[in-house]
Amino acid sequence: MPDSAGPASRTLANLDLNLLVSLDALVQHQSVTRAAEQLGVTQPAVSAALRRLRRHFGDELLYRVGNRSQLTPLGIDLRRRTPVALEGIQRVFNSRPQFDIADTIREFSIVVSDYATTLLGEQISAALLGTAPHARIRLVPTTPDNVSRAEQVLTESDLMVVPHGFVTDLPHADLFRDEWAIVMDRRHPAADLGPTEDDLKNLPWVLVYHSLSASTPAARQLRMRGIEPHAQVITETFLTVPPLVANSNRISLIPSRMFEFFPATYGLVAHPSPVRLDPLVQAMWWNPIFEHEPEHKFLRDIVMRTCEELAKSSSARR
Repeated sequence: MPDSAGPASRTLANLDLNLLVSLDALVQHQSVTRAAEQLGVTQPAVSAALRRLRRHFGDELLYRVGNRSQLTPLGIDLRRRTPVALEGIQRVFNSRPQFDIADTIREFSIVVSDYATTLLGEQISAALLGTAPHARIRLVPTTPDNVSRAEQVLTESDLMVVPHGFVTDLPHADLFRDEWAIVMDRRHPAADLGPTEDDLKNLPWVLVYHSLSASTPAARQLRMRGIEPHAQVITETFLTVPPLVANSNRISLIPSRMFEFFPATYGLVAHPSPVRLDPLVQAMWWNPIFEHEPEHKFLRDIVMRTCEELAKSSSARR
């Protein structure tokens, strides 16, 4: 009869997953003695685990330099990976077929931009805590690093709320759409009629999430149309745009709903882009290992319902 287990399953079946706990202690402390103290076991037991780990990885992991130990390059990489792996395993084995929403004390974590937090943070928190009063919600700011490592980050966080164009090949659900707007000081020469395509090419910009590996979907669309924004100031949050644009000739590109939250005291105006840009499609993304976890599904439902309410209220205002 053929073996139905895949190669990964057969590999895990031959491993003692308790070694992962020992590995984490060893690479975090870089010391057999301190690892043994953390684990509450003897030093010979940890030394034996280290020998098994060295055989498994074909690497020393730890090596002596004078009177202290240092990590090999693989050990340094594993120091970053092991806490994530342990968190994922713990969450898998803490899963239950049912749970009492009113009694759960779980902390739900969402990796989310300042834009989505501004639009949805209060409403999601109120909806979640109104149903699960003993729970807690943690909003983790997006960074180019955690977005680029989305699958790994989503082993320890429940959701990542970012637009399409940043994350691929993970389960997701679309939340809402938004248009892009160009903002500038109201005394800017182009403030009355709005910027031209030449203005986009020649004026200085305040760019958000701008690096070699990350930029907003709209900024990437501009480049595809032959417009390379002249980045004079780069920032990581949309909420910092107003003071960087006010009293200057700079322009910036923001989701149009964000403009509603900019203080009027900065004296900014917003115009549609003179170059057609596809709408921003905001989505929530998660790791497939939590697809059927009841508490995780509960959180996804809360976020989805909140966005549906946002869409209804936006339609009512039009």
